[in-house]
Amino acid sequence: MDRTSSLPALALAALATTLLATAPVVQAQLRDREFDLVGANVQKRANAVLSLMGYSLTPDVTTGSLSINDAASANPGFRLTTFGGGFTWSREFPLFLEGTAAYSRYDPTFIATNGQESRPIPVKWNTLTGTGGIGWDFFLTEELRLRPIFNFSLGRVSSDLSIASAVVENITGTEVDFVKNGKLNAVGLGGALMLDYELYRPDYEIDVELRYTNIYLRSTRGTSEAAQGSADTQSASLWSRWRAPTGLHLLDRPLRYVLEFSHSRYMGDEAGVLGVDYLSAVGVGLELDSSKYPIIITRTRLMFRYLFSPYSHGTAVGIAVSF
Repeated sequence: MDRTSSLPALALAALATTLLATAPVVQAQLRDREFDLVGANVQKRANAVLSLMGYSLTPDVTTGSLSINDAASANPGFRLTTFGGGFTWSREFPLFLEGTAAYSRYDPTFIATNGQESRPIPVKWNTLTGTGGIGWDFFLTEELRLRPIFNFSLGRVSSDLSIASAVVENITGTEVDFVKNGKLNAVGLGGALMLDYELYRPDYEIDVELRYTNIYLRSTRGTSEAAQGSADTQSASLWSRWRAPTGLHLLDRPLRYVLEFSHSRYMGDEAGVLGVDYLSAVGVGLELDSSKYPIIITRTRLMFRYLFSPYSHGTAVGIAVSF
């Protein structure tokens, strides 16, 4: 018998036995390895959230109720609801005041991996935003006025895991600190310039507004270390409305039909965040006049709108009141 020829076989058998014995230990070590976030770049996402705030800083029917989902990747999803408006105090004292409050949710999905397995980490970033504006009307003609406006904004973003996962407990670092339970506080300053045209006649009413807005947002005290960011938001918008009597009467006043068209173009950092450079909307509705009665609300409008852009479209139903 040739002993030398059996040595490689014995060595291979010993190696196989060792590998089989150590395999469970190696697998356990792989399972216990800390997970890392792949391409998290929370600061870039924070800048994106601040840019998304640009859609909610001013009263705008095109973004008053906005919902965008990426059905293919589900990353990200974005939903926005706003309440806002503005008014001039009186013709004799033409102080203009406006305000907007908004809630939005941005749902980025991160990928955590330990080198052996990968798991999606869905996150909810909830945002509350408030914006105020103070302006003054300069009458160019009886129907046309120029309105410069000073705007200030406050915003807060809070991060919350949408699905509890044991994986997250094994992730460390400043970026994941924000993903787990972070905060982003923002402040914004800027202004707007508006041309407002109002032509009111017994048989019809026409309103047209042309506006340019520029507000700079940045993170401020109380923001998580990994989420420091800033955004320069700029938009130009055209809004128009036609109102005329339907021939019907309710509450001893004419019931009016309302037609609207609006177009908003985004030129700042918010322009590319959702892949939407502009949004347009056409609307139709009815307006109830309650001015004859001693209540604070003089008119109530119910509007149905169709919104569209090169890559998206949708519908919205809104209600508005005049005082």
